[in-house]
Amino acid sequence: MFEDCIEVRLREFRARYRVSQEELARSVGVTRQTIIAIEKGKYLPSLTLALKIARFFNVPVEEIFKLKEKCYPRGRATEQ
Repeated sequence: MFEDCIEVRLREFRARYRVSQEELARSVGVTRQTIIAIEKGKYLPSLTLALKIARFFNVPVEEIFKLKEKCYPRGRATEQ
């Protein structure tokens, strides 16, 4: 699954900011079950939802949903 490439740190952020699953869910417009599924690695949120969650905590999305180094792209785009 996606957990091979994405490290989800949502539970850590909720604990740090003392935010319940219910409060976060209500704030970003999803159910508590969705937050649970994201934290358990059963559901990868859409880009829109990931951005809403990051905005809620006032951090870049990569702070919460981090691409593991082994999954980095092999090359890099270069401007022509």
